[in-house]
Amino acid sequence: MKFAVHQANHIGGRKYNQDRVGYAYTNDALLLVLADGMGGHLHGEIAAQLAVNTFMKAFSKLEQGKAKEPEVFLRATMRAGHDAIIDYAHQEGLGGNPGTTCVAVLVQDGRMWFAHAGDSRFYLLRNDKVASVTRDHSVVQQWFDWGIISAEEMKSHPDRNKITNCLGGVEDMFYVEVSPSEVLQDGDTLLLCSDGFWTPLEEDELVKLLAAPTLNPLLDELIGMAVLREGSHADNTTAIVARLGAAEQSHITDAAACLMLEAPTTPT
Repeated sequence: MKFAVHQANHIGGRKYNQDRVGYAYTNDALLLVLADGMGGHLHGEIAAQLAVNTFMKAFSKLEQGKAKEPEVFLRATMRAGHDAIIDYAHQEGLGGNPGTTCVAVLVQDGRMWFAHAGDSRFYLLRNDKVASVTRDHSVVQQWFDWGIISAEEMKSHPDRNKITNCLGGVEDMFYVEVSPSEVLQDGDTLLLCSDGFWTPLEEDELVKLLAAPTLNPLLDELIGMAVLREGSHADNTTAIVARLGAAEQSHITDAAACLMLEAPTTPT
């Protein structure tokens, strides 16, 4: 496959870094996945790591290097991540379940599928604009949908961190939202990010990724901008971006390659 990719993370002003991110690819498919763990004393970082690990393992076992049924793969793998978190909490006697959001994108056969639970987002950047974005599973998103608050109020509302769906957490509140497939266009840019990234930034700032000669410095700059704007209240701030197209580097491998970002655990 031909793509450029970069992933980055900043602990922000938090004591724990509970965001996890990674990508995997074969000659015929690309997987991007990001998770934002919750519950410091309940090890939200472990929930996030379990979610990402589950996707990496499932992808590495795909026959012929791609999913036969992409929507089934995304839904079943996210469910498996949820179950792994519940099992971990029971085995360790935590007295509660750690939780994590999760968003994942699968690219193959010139199409893409995405799935999510929680308020970590996927953006499709195309033709100098945000072509589509996931709908948050959160209280403020529901209020916005009902016309109670504005889009701008969503970003600063005191309840903006209250989500209505996650892996782990309350067992019967979990569900997976999977998109229909979409045909990809040359130059499409796929962005996955935690709420610590998207909350302080504007869509026109994200769209700059489309024209960037290389993704690395601009994504790192956006991470830094998000943290700076939030100051001492900055959340863990994480994103992964991939640009697809004939002009990008070919990635050829004999077996599935899985690359997870090592998240720093102390402020930088």
